[in-house]
Amino acid sequence: MRVGVLTGGGDCPGLNAVIRAIVRKGILNYNYEILGIFEGWKGLMKEDKIKPLSLVDVTGILHRGGTILRTSRTNPFKVENGVDTIKATLKKHNIDALIAIGGEDTLGVAAKLYQDGMKVVGVPKTIDNDVMGTDRTFGFDTALNIATEAIDRVHTTAEAHNRVMVVEVMGRHAGWIAIESGIAGGADIILIPEKITFVSNVCTLINRRHSRGKDFSIVVVAEGAKIKMSPDSQEEELVLQDKKLDAFGHVRLGGIGYKLAELIEAGTGFETRVVILGHIQRGGSPTAFDRVLATRFGVHAIDLVHNGQFGQMVALQGVKIVPYPLKDVVSRIKTIDPEMIETAEVFFG
Repeated sequence: MRVGVLTGGGDCPGLNAVIRAIVRKGILNYNYEILGIFEGWKGLMKEDKIKPLSLVDVTGILHRGGTILRTSRTNPFKVENGVDTIKATLKKHNIDALIAIGGEDTLGVAAKLYQDGMKVVGVPKTIDNDVMGTDRTFGFDTALNIATEAIDRVHTTAEAHNRVMVVEVMGRHAGWIAIESGIAGGADIILIPEKITFVSNVCTLINRRHSRGKDFSIVVVAEGAKIKMSPDSQEEELVLQDKKLDAFGHVRLGGIGYKLAELIEAGTGFETRVVILGHIQRGGSPTAFDRVLATRFGVHAIDLVHNGQFGQMVALQGVKIVPYPLKDVVSRIKTIDPEMIETAEVFFG
């Protein structure tokens, strides 16, 4: 059997660990040929983007960030004859099955292609941890640790200068990085996409904290958080870098940290500064947890192929790796449970 592997969407620590596991078990246990498809779905629409992967090709990549297959945010359903081209490419290269490693967008394409008759297996990847069906996605733990360390470091400079520090982290639709790094780092206020935040309430909490003798505050905000000036405001505000849409219809977020800092300083009178972590969160080597999870995902993904369980995604549920239907994965985003939000709010202000 010839099995194709691709990585789509944003890069993420642990991608290479998945690829390594698929290649090793695919070749050593099942005697499969594994073909690397470069630059995501784009690679299936070009002739020179498919190459065999050997055991030598995946030697020494476990700890490396990024992806040896490179990636793109290409949506074949938005490209003229994109799906037909993919079918023709798979046929030309005699690719019997495909493993797609990616987040909601990549897995959404995989689900549609499966419905169209292709033999596809999915592997969940995103630092946002917002993929349905799995307790954790690899990459999240790495991003969480980076964000937590940044908050720890910001504490010292905030205290030294008697400042309010706003730390902006990633999280388009779900605030998993913000809420878990905020709790772990001892943030005083956390803003997430799941709950509209009133700036007036933020200022009240900061003023209350400072009235108790605290001279600094740490505010963590997810890039996709929605804010209103006060409960009486008519419209919520989503801060954008620009209004252009990507291939999957997403706007480019970023900059809410600066907007929030400006409003906090105006509302409290306290000097406020901003730290935007950006792509630092998903760069570099994966944590031990992400290396192990990604490896387990890769092993089970090639097992699904071997067992003919197509249209499934590998998922972590509890301590077990289980199959989860792709059609259910793309039904909605996995958002934060209200109980977690309530836990975080105990420490606000």
